[in-house]
Amino acid sequence: MSWRVVATGLLFLGVLASAVGVVYSKHQSRKLFIELQALQALRDDLAVDWGRLQLEQSSWATHGRIEKIAREKLNMHLPEPGSAVIVKP
Repeated sequence: MSWRVVATGLLFLGVLASAVGVVYSKHQSRKLFIELQALQALRDDLAVDWGRLQLEQSSWATHGRIEKIAREKLNMHLPEPGSAVIVKP
């Protein structure tokens, strides 16, 4: 009869350990899922910022804007057609 009590106690401890393992595993799974969602939201925000920065960069590099800055800030101008000299190699 004592081996039945020991076997029952061991089975009870096994079931209890299994239940604790399941609860811990589920908790870790939820924590990791929340972290994944936060990282995906950050990725989406960074993708939006990247697109905005690419658009801004393309607008800053337009030929018209570069020419305007060259004229206004650097006092540059296009040379007269007759003043250009072409050097042949």
